[in-house]
Amino acid sequence: MDNGLLPEADMQGRLAAKKTIVLSLRNAAEKVISFSFHRSFLLLCLNHYRKTNNYEKARLYEEKLADYDYIKTDVLTKYFSKELFIYFFICFLFFFVVFFVNQILLMAETILRMRVPVGSVLRLIVYCLPGVIAQSSPFATLVGFLMCLGRMVTDNEILILRASGQRYAVILKPVIVIGLLISVFSFVMNDYFLPLGTLNYNKMRRQIVASNPAVELESNSIKKMNNSVFVIGDVEGTSVSDLVLFDSSSGSQRLIISGESNVKKSSDKGVIMSMDLNDSLVYLLDRQHPKNYDVIEAETMHLNVFEDTVIEYTGDIAPHEMTSYDLAKKIRDMKGQEGISHKKMNRYKLEFNKKFSVPFGSIFFALLAFPLALVFGKKDGQTLGLIFGIIISVLYWSATIIGQMFGLRGGYSGFWMMWTPNFVIGFFGIRLYLRLRRK
Repeated sequence: MDNGLLPEADMQGRLAAKKTIVLSLRNAAEKVISFSFHRSFLLLCLNHYRKTNNYEKARLYEEKLADYDYIKTDVLTKYFSKELFIYFFICFLFFFVVFFVNQILLMAETILRMRVPVGSVLRLIVYCLPGVIAQSSPFATLVGFLMCLGRMVTDNEILILRASGQRYAVILKPVIVIGLLISVFSFVMNDYFLPLGTLNYNKMRRQIVASNPAVELESNSIKKMNNSVFVIGDVEGTSVSDLVLFDSSSGSQRLIISGESNVKKSSDKGVIMSMDLNDSLVYLLDRQHPKNYDVIEAETMHLNVFEDTVIEYTGDIAPHEMTSYDLAKKIRDMKGQEGISHKKMNRYKLEFNKKFSVPFGSIFFALLAFPLALVFGKKDGQTLGLIFGIIISVLYWSATIIGQMFGLRGGYSGFWMMWTPNFVIGFFGIRLYLRLRRK
């Protein structure tokens, strides 16, 4: 009895599948007809009156055809713009949460170790938000646009659009415009609010460290600063059992070895902590004459630790704390000065180019997302858009970090290190789009 039911159930399943396919094709055909029938009728009338030399009627239908094309294009542009923005916003929230949680995890150790009050923690988080927003926008553009356009390809919306006589430019226009608007928004966050947030963040962190300097010292650890290295023994409250300091800030190498030490807060300007060192031994080494050195031995010694030693603060504004205008002005001033090293100059140039390359990566991502979605989106376009988008985002982020490292440490051109990932993305985007147009 079961053997008789199986073929019947299988036949019913096949019939249901055929009905679904026929219904989908019928709906697609109805949409194509609704898009193109009225325009075809107007075009037929226009050609007829042109052949019969009825120029008055021909001009009338030319105006009707132009109005119809404008209205239809305007409606399609609004539709694509709305869909692209919705997908971008959803993906923006996703990346915002990812980068925000990452920032919280980076801050967690400092917050817990320093026992920062809740109000100060909230302010630190607010100061970090511009950086999170600036990072999220370009990647949200890529993933959101890929998912949106991939879904449209899977649902045959792009096929219907092409069958109605519309060109790819109808889709490309909102893609480019929205990508440009996102780039401008991201640039404002990256160029103005990010430096402002960074300045306030560093200022508050200095205040937190100054209120309890001992929290900067961890037991049995090595702490590297600008030109100094601390080797720290056991820390209990404000007491440090053993301390070794390597310092080269004054041009000569100093080595300080101390036994029991006490850390306390200092009221002197620029001094973040004071240390009373017991049973200290100081070696002063001459780099030009390594065989010459001085030795100082003391039962007690007072050591002031400045802000720039502990939290990398020099009193000057760092490149990442400047706006693009300030960076451009600084670079012009440095060109007129003598003795400026290529490495230092390149650091400012790299940061200047980064101000533009990262936010305006959105327009390059938009240019890539459009043709890429049309290529792979025939089946499960939304899912594939998410997968491809995340993979490309990781590769782009890695290339940006590597370029920044080569620029800062290797002295390579800041322009090429920051803009090369965008140029590569743009090249593949244009190439794929040209291939689509030739089909």
